[in-house]
Amino acid sequence: MDETVVDSFTEWAGEAEPWLRQALTASFGSQLGKEATADALAHAWEHWDQINMKDNVVGYVYGVGRNKARRLAARHRPVFIDVSQQRLPDVEPGLPAAIAALPEKQRIVVGLVYGYEWSMSEVAELLGVRKTTVQNHAERGLKRLRRKLGVEL
Repeated sequence: MDETVVDSFTEWAGEAEPWLRQALTASFGSQLGKEATADALAHAWEHWDQINMKDNVVGYVYGVGRNKARRLAARHRPVFIDVSQQRLPDVEPGLPAAIAALPEKQRIVVGLVYGYEWSMSEVAELLGVRKTTVQNHAERGLKRLRRKLGVEL
């Protein structure tokens, strides 16, 4: 394979992998998110000559990972790591289950914006939606979390 193609993919993957892993982990939980990231990057490598020409390469590869994870998940809610006793009282123990119960779009947005500190614009670009859509999902997701955890404002 041409060395410039290898270099191009290696550079892209080095920058994109953390974004993909965070997005897929926010979507599907820790274990499945990591597996989906690896599968998506493998797919990107196999098809780099075509994928590299897309307008939103990270968004496209995220979609590949999301589709692979959905097939693996087979309608199960994602599993998030339980809150350890050492993290109390900084983290609400019911938070992982409450996040897992959110609808997928809200779970992704809440995880990326509030968990990984992505900007609304970054999430919108990844998902291929408008920033206002991301804001709506964030607001609705936080409202559901507050209601589920009994901390409504």
